[in-house]
Amino acid sequence: MEGSWFHGERFSFYLLLGLLLQGRGVTFTINCSGFGQHGADPTALNSMFNRKPFRPATNISVPTQVNISFTMSAILDVVWDNPFISWNPEECEGITKMSMAAKNLWLPDIFIIELMDVDKTPKDLTAYVSNEGRIRYKKPMKVDSICNLDIFYFPFDQQNCTLTFSSFLYTVDSMLLDMEKEVWEITDASRNILQTHGEWELLGINKATAKLSRGGNLYDQIVFYVAIRRRPSLYVINLLVPSGFLVTIDALSFYLPVKSGNRVPFKITLLLGYNVFLLMMSDLLPTCGTPLIGVYFALCLSLMVGSLLETIFITHLLHVATTQPPPLPQWLHCLLLHCTSPGRCCPSAPQKGNKDLGLTPTHLPGVKEPEVSAGQMPGPGEAELTGGSEWTRAQREHKAQKQHSVELWVQFSHVMDTLLFRLYLLFMASSIVTIICLWNT
Repeated sequence: MEGSWFHGERFSFYLLLGLLLQGRGVTFTINCSGFGQHGADPTALNSMFNRKPFRPATNISVPTQVNISFTMSAILDVVWDNPFISWNPEECEGITKMSMAAKNLWLPDIFIIELMDVDKTPKDLTAYVSNEGRIRYKKPMKVDSICNLDIFYFPFDQQNCTLTFSSFLYTVDSMLLDMEKEVWEITDASRNILQTHGEWELLGINKATAKLSRGGNLYDQIVFYVAIRRRPSLYVINLLVPSGFLVTIDALSFYLPVKSGNRVPFKITLLLGYNVFLLMMSDLLPTCGTPLIGVYFALCLSLMVGSLLETIFITHLLHVATTQPPPLPQWLHCLLLHCTSPGRCCPSAPQKGNKDLGLTPTHLPGVKEPEVSAGQMPGPGEAELTGGSEWTRAQREHKAQKQHSVELWVQFSHVMDTLLFRLYLLFMASSIVTIICLWNT
């Protein structure tokens, strides 16, 4: 048993050594006579297919040059030379290129370091082989790569991502990476493909070469820096414009009369509609980070809530004014006179009965002073009439004072409504202009 095992291992070693030695300094010419009549003869390619597990090199110390290229449509183009493959086109019906199953060829283990998902490349792909042994292998692949996204300026953001091509197995002694095309050619081809579809717009691609050290070995790398910009039209139409319309309608609702009682229900309905809008559009927003558009939505929601609170406050003032209004404070009276008539000053010596309002009885509407002749004393009957007249006058004076207080409170409510509306507009305009300036930077 031990002897058979030893002979089996030695046979495998001799077979491997024989295959390597056969390839040293030898180029196999494929006999392709009859290809035009019966197609490619598999037996003529066996000498190459049998060496699929080994790197195609006639001299092991010479690294294989692998040229790579790609487009942003997720097609990886890899080109390398296989010195074991060659044929004479004149003997092969003028055939200079043929397709072969990729599983029969040695393929460089090129991978993308930033790749996060499993490689979902379709199976049973083919490669094109020229009569000089140059192999071109196009590999469609979907790359879910790691990219540090800065979404603060979403949807007007620009991103810089990297794609690093390297090898798992072969060091710089065995395989070197180079470019099949110039960077500007890759950029133009990718920009033409992405011009009509996709969410992103390609701005440019730059290249850098590097060497990766792992475990004392050096691996060749090519790093591509891809600059892309998001197309914002979808988000502007579906997010920013409807939100701006709702805020504008909320601002115009200040022109609804508060006394009608329609402003508060309208603002509440508008606020509920805006919350429904945010819930429906949440799928379009980034799930990580805090973008500026989130601040914009929070600002719009705050403006709507603030306008609703302002309307509730003004409605409360009107309710107080029309039920049992308290006397208007002196400082508030001065402020009201200054807002309505900037040239007027506050009353300095209010009368006793109207010290809170600064009005004398003769200034009240519908009140006249009784005329009493000097030196004339009223009789008993006249005294009763005089007492009734004084009571009636006091009642009228109280009623006029109350009516005037109501008018002052109503006027104060309208002045406060106008003032708060102007502050609302000023805050809204300054906030939106600030956000737009941040987006433009």
